[in-house]
Amino acid sequence: MIKFAPEGYPFILGSLLLAVIASFFLIWAWRSGSHGILLYSSLGVFCFLCCMTLFMVFFFRDPERIIPQGEGIFVSPADGKVILIKDVFEEEFLKSDAKEISIFMSPLNVHVNRAPCDGKVRAVKYSPGQYMAAYRDDAPLKNENIVMVLDGDDGQILVRQVAGFVARRAVCRVKAGDILKRGERYGMIKFSSRLDVYLPKNARIKVKIGDRVKAGESVIAINK
Repeated sequence: MIKFAPEGYPFILGSLLLAVIASFFLIWAWRSGSHGILLYSSLGVFCFLCCMTLFMVFFFRDPERIIPQGEGIFVSPADGKVILIKDVFEEEFLKSDAKEISIFMSPLNVHVNRAPCDGKVRAVKYSPGQYMAAYRDDAPLKNENIVMVLDGDDGQILVRQVAGFVARRAVCRVKAGDILKRGERYGMIKFSSRLDVYLPKNARIKVKIGDRVKAGESVIAINK
């Protein structure tokens, strides 16, 4: 059975309802004997709404994933392409050296986000901002984003959901004090976007720029 992200149901049902309404107009135009612009316009709108419904079904899919087992494993929090790996000093939340991995999600990726490791949510912070292209280096600082900080067995981990040019809404379903398991769903970003994860500085990175990863399934790093 196909599973969908809860945030997708208004989009799926809304586009489906519009397609049903358009079908009645199409049937009426056909039965009235109209073969001109009214019929073809109704057909065009109906086909467009059917395609939109199928896209919403595809976009908001939420497949099950096989979560890797073992100690010290960090899994990808998002589906997409690795666009950045670097050593940084995270000064706002972690206040320490860390390894940053950034993942870009296209509209074709699954957009449900998952916890990179077991941990207790220490903080969740929403920051309003712009909607620049998510792959830009300055997007995490200037775009609308939601930061989640996890206290894990291997240290503190920060995950930042970044809205993009198309994406206009990030959703974080957890709050401070919640407990997450590795690979557990905790939110999503609607339409193309970016996710940054900050891991302990001694983590051994297992991916490289250009790699395609899957949320909750792909191992991105191992704690030394």
